[in-house]
Amino acid sequence: MTTFSTLPQPPTRPGNGHLQDWALRPLPLIEDGARRARAAGSDLFRLRLGIPSVVGFSPAWNKRLLSDLDTFRSAGGFSAVVPYLAGGVILTDAPMHRRRRQTINPGFGKKHLETLRGRTQAALPPIPDGEFDALAWADGAVLQLLNAAYFGGEFDSRLLHSFLAPLRQPFPVPALPRPLLFVRVDAELRRLATRRLMAGGDDLLAVLAPIPGGLEEARVSLAAAHDTTTHALAYAVWHLATHPQWHAPAHHPAVLKETLRLHPPGWMGSRRLSREVDWNGVQLPRGTLALYAPYLSARDPHLWDASEQFRPERWENKPPAWAYLPFGGGERLCLGMHLAQMLILDVLAALPPLRAVRGDDSPVPGITLGPKGPLVVRRM
Repeated sequence: MTTFSTLPQPPTRPGNGHLQDWALRPLPLIEDGARRARAAGSDLFRLRLGIPSVVGFSPAWNKRLLSDLDTFRSAGGFSAVVPYLAGGVILTDAPMHRRRRQTINPGFGKKHLETLRGRTQAALPPIPDGEFDALAWADGAVLQLLNAAYFGGEFDSRLLHSFLAPLRQPFPVPALPRPLLFVRVDAELRRLATRRLMAGGDDLLAVLAPIPGGLEEARVSLAAAHDTTTHALAYAVWHLATHPQWHAPAHHPAVLKETLRLHPPGWMGSRRLSREVDWNGVQLPRGTLALYAPYLSARDPHLWDASEQFRPERWENKPPAWAYLPFGGGERLCLGMHLAQMLILDVLAALPPLRAVRGDDSPVPGITLGPKGPLVVRRM
């Protein structure tokens, strides 16, 4: 009989369990764990990270973790240790989460985003002539697009860049406290919010400013949006440059879905158990760090044909339920999902025909999953 202590696990290192591999090579670590779990007939494996930890990757595990909000709590997950993400609706658990989401959802809904579309399209920087690094270009482009969507382009661009830059660095850089930087950003948010409260507006800050805690929601959701959108856009541009037959607006939604399947920016999600859980006969103790891995689920060869290959045509059919989770799922579906999709698809529609020149698209996991880069492309 399998118990928590006998769950499959990757080999450990003396003295630190899996901590060294988790820090330096997390994708091979979790891929090895998943292989060992499947060989043992399980969808769960154990990691030794200093606290009891498990990783699940089956649709059933994903559904349970993302649906049972009373048991699987967000406040004890990884977001709590990253100042950029430690606040707002991200750390709000049941029963208050649903009410909080209902309050802030309208600003991020498709109807309101359509009012911002002309502004964000106008903010898109020009496509460079000759060769350019799609990763570096996407980084700057998304910064301008989010500034337009959130602040009508009025946020100090240098301050915005300084605020978001640490998120692109390897862990633990994003987790380091930056009190003076956050004070400057919050002051700029208050300045712009005051203007909207007095004169009105239709950008995202204008919607969030009147809500109690709305400025924190703006800061946290902005931090959550930048690197995720940047990396998804860079990968999508690279895929279009390497598969130019898919570069047409009619194909772009499938290209984006396939990009997010292979390279989900949110490659790993975390919760903490508020009570003991029986999972297929294995007792998971209260306080366990419960992880789900969109990266593993979306590349599971038992769920996807040719799971490692870029095949946008697969999206002519529905994906396996609870196996495709680039934006999470259930009640905690990513707040900025529609915004990110709108921005990326509009950018792809504006791109000229491209061809890949050279690049390294190896996935590098940090707070988000992005390409190692550079990804050099040029106009055809």
